[in-house]
Amino acid sequence: MKEIILIKNGELALKGLNRSTFEDILIKNMRRRLKDLGKISIRKAQSAIYIEPEEEEFDFEEALDRVSRIFGIAGFSRACVCEKTVEDILEKSVIYLKDTMESIKTFKVEAKRADKNFPLTSPEICRELGAVLLEAYPHLSVDVHNPDIIIFVEVRDFAAYIHGQQLQGAGGLPVGTAGTASVLISGGIDSPVAAWCMAKRGLRLNAIHFASPPYTSMRAEIKVKTLLSKVARYSGGINLAIVPFTEIQDQIAQNCPEEYFTLIMRRMMMRISQKIAEKSGSLALITGESLGQVASQTLPALVSTDSVVSMPVLRPLIGMDKEEIISISRNIDTFETSILPYEDCCTVFTPKHPKTRPTLELCVQAERKLDVERLSETAVRETRYLYIE
Repeated sequence: MKEIILIKNGELALKGLNRSTFEDILIKNMRRRLKDLGKISIRKAQSAIYIEPEEEEFDFEEALDRVSRIFGIAGFSRACVCEKTVEDILEKSVIYLKDTMESIKTFKVEAKRADKNFPLTSPEICRELGAVLLEAYPHLSVDVHNPDIIIFVEVRDFAAYIHGQQLQGAGGLPVGTAGTASVLISGGIDSPVAAWCMAKRGLRLNAIHFASPPYTSMRAEIKVKTLLSKVARYSGGINLAIVPFTEIQDQIAQNCPEEYFTLIMRRMMMRISQKIAEKSGSLALITGESLGQVASQTLPALVSTDSVVSMPVLRPLIGMDKEEIISISRNIDTFETSILPYEDCCTVFTPKHPKTRPTLELCVQAERKLDVERLSETAVRETRYLYIE
């Protein structure tokens, strides 16, 4: 019995004349994510996308798992392909749905007749199929209000399709439709969530991580790579820049007031990140800051750090509280990795009494002894690059 994966676009249906561009990028992303599972054909028609395996050994379960994490997909189903005849739909439904129907007590049938030449109306399809299923599985009853499962019949242009409950997709927009941005990634909870949120809005991701050996260990770097690999299951591959930050932190510790350590580190990170982002074709920076969460994330502090860059800084978590962020991190499977006890370069140099309401003038004054340009250029020049997938 022939099966396909039936994809529903969701938000893409609201696009105007450029809708086909979004759909083409989504299809390209699906091909890339499924290419090692076997030969497939993908086509679009009538506000849906069809993934059709061309090899018998195609791994449907793995494909469905991957499809669930592709942005731009609102819903998806594993569906049986039928001829557009009443007889074939009824016959195949009884066989294809056997395991499902034997494990439930109540059901409901919904039909969508996109091909208006089909001889039965949608309500008539529901009645016919409902009667056949009740006869085949006498233990069942129909519940139109709260069924254990809804059986769907979709009569479309090329064929008819039968499937059970539609599974929820990742939503959002296809990665690559909104351009490219660089996320400042630490080993904490927030920045991987911020990266995921912006990938969901169609951004292709690059990542920038600041490493400070011997203050931070190789385990901290491995932790960041693991976090990015988890984000990459949704976003696709990510180019990672690992910036040496030890000399800069030493210079800050020797030449700047302690209460400004974190702010000046953040200002240096933003300067360096913009230089790296511009080289990689990124149009914006992404950070995981949440307003007021820590001293460096007060509004005056954010004004101070943003003042050193001309590139837009995207902060998708800015209005979230910690519980909301943790909830997302659990859903995308980054939380357990994020809480591993390997410190990043910011936590190592946290001052005892950080400045919470700095002025831009005082920040500039606090870093006046640093050779900002030399330190930035050296860090960019010595940056290592990796690809995470």
